[in-house]
Amino acid sequence: MKKTSFAAFGGPDVLHLIDADEPHAGPGRIRIAVRAAGVNPVDWRLREGQVLGAHPIELPSGVGLDAAGVVDEVGEGIHGVEIGDHVFGEGASTYAEFAVLSAWARMPAGLSFEEAAGYPSVMETALRVINEVGVRPGQTLLVSGASGGVGSAVLQIARERGIAVIGTAGAANQDYLRDLGARPTTYGVGWTERVRGLGPVHAALDLAGSGVIPELVALTGDPHRVVSIADLNAPEHGVRFSGVAGSVSDALADAADLIARGRLHIPVEKSYTLADAAAAHIDSQAGHTRGRRVIVI
Repeated sequence: MKKTSFAAFGGPDVLHLIDADEPHAGPGRIRIAVRAAGVNPVDWRLREGQVLGAHPIELPSGVGLDAAGVVDEVGEGIHGVEIGDHVFGEGASTYAEFAVLSAWARMPAGLSFEEAAGYPSVMETALRVINEVGVRPGQTLLVSGASGGVGSAVLQIARERGIAVIGTAGAANQDYLRDLGARPTTYGVGWTERVRGLGPVHAALDLAGSGVIPELVALTGDPHRVVSIADLNAPEHGVRFSGVAGSVSDALADAADLIARGRLHIPVEKSYTLADAAAAHIDSQAGHTRGRRVIVI
C-alpha cells in the first residue's frame, strides 16, 4: 500500500510517500480502507520531534491519528461492527491506504468521509479541555484561536451546554465565529481591551499557541482557569498544558449524537492528496484555518 512516512524528525520535507506492508487488525482492533484522514497540529508537532507525552515516536514512523473509511478487517473480540461498515475513528499511521483503528463509531447518515475524518481527535480534545478548564453553564469562556477545528468544536459544545463564548480569530473569520454562537473579536494590538469590552471572562483556552498565555491569565485572574493545547511553555506561567488524550470512544459517541441531531458541523476548509501531505502540514502550521483540513485517499 501507499503510506506517508518520515525517517527523521524535521520540517515538512522529511515526509515521503512510500510503499509499505499493509497493517492488519489485531485483537480489539479493526482495519479500514481509508477514504480520508484528518490533518491535526499534533501530526506536525510529532513530525518535528516535540515531546507531547502521550504519543512516543519510533522512527521510521507513519503519520496521522484520524481517519474515516470502510471496514475491511475485524479483529478478535470485536462485536457490533462488520466488514463494509462506514466508520470514523482514531488509530495510527492514518495517512495511508489502509489503517488500523483502536476507537471508532459508525458514521452518521449523510456525513461524507472527508467531513467524518475531521472529527475524532478534534472532538476528544474539545471535550477534554472544556472539562479541564472547569467552565460551567452560565459562565463565559474565552477561546484564543477559535476558528480552527478544535475551536469550532469547542464553540458548538459550549453552545449546547449553555456556556457563553468569546472567540478570537482573524478578521475574515469573525462572521464564522458569530454563526457558531460566539462573541467574536480579532487578535492583534488591543485585543485584550476588546475582550474586556465584551464582558467578564471566567475561563480561557489557548488553542493557537500564539504567546498569549500571560494575557489569558490576566483576563481570567487565575492561571488554573486557563488551559493550553498549543504552548509547551504554558507550565512556566502556572497554566496546564493538555497534551494527554482522554476517552476517544466517548468523544466519537458524542460527536455522532451531536451530528445526527444537527448540533455539530465542522467544515472542511481544504482537501489534499496523499502525495501532498507536506503541503497539508505547511498550511496547518500557518494557522488561520476555518474548520478542518483532510487528506483524501
